[in-house]
Amino acid sequence: MTNGFNSKKHWEDIYSKKQLTEVSWYQPMPHTSLDLIAALNLNKDAPIIDIGGGDGFLLDNLLQLGYTNITVLDISANAIDRAKKRLGDQADNVHWIVSDITSFIPDSQYEVWHDRAVFHFLTTKNDIEQYKSALNTGLATSGHLIIGTFSEKGPLKCSGIPISQYAQNELIDCFHELNEVKTFNEDHHTPFDTIQHFTFGVFRR
Repeated sequence: MTNGFNSKKHWEDIYSKKQLTEVSWYQPMPHTSLDLIAALNLNKDAPIIDIGGGDGFLLDNLLQLGYTNITVLDISANAIDRAKKRLGDQADNVHWIVSDITSFIPDSQYEVWHDRAVFHFLTTKNDIEQYKSALNTGLATSGHLIIGTFSEKGPLKCSGIPISQYAQNELIDCFHELNEVKTFNEDHHTPFDTIQHFTFGVFRR
């Protein structure tokens, strides 16, 4: 992130001031992520971590599908508190971590490391390397990375912050230590009737 920029304060403010449908990443049914996870044919107790999951709805859907070992990491305690309130008693079945991904040191390993729209906020070499270090520690031997970023046709900023765009080949190059399973592009329709162009990748260790 840019020197002097307080990332945690920025996201705490976002989640304290804006409602679910007032953010561009709102997605009540994350079909793409759910389909990519389903295609892995995991056991329902396989450990899954959602990076930047906040108060998104991937968690709700995974719980409804019977997955029992889910971790949600987000830099914003406000986002996680909102998710907990929405889930009620079900929140007790989730592992919650409040952390900046660039300082996260996993103490568990995950069969799925899912990240939709966090990685592209990392714009410095150091932050990217810190992310990849956490991924390297936290991804199980047979684990999969499922990642979605803004594409080369996507926005240059999100929530007022500059981002890094990734074409499919750039995403493959970035995670060259892993084996590419598939990459593709997809349009995300925001609540504001705009379109954001994403690059998705699935990689296997």
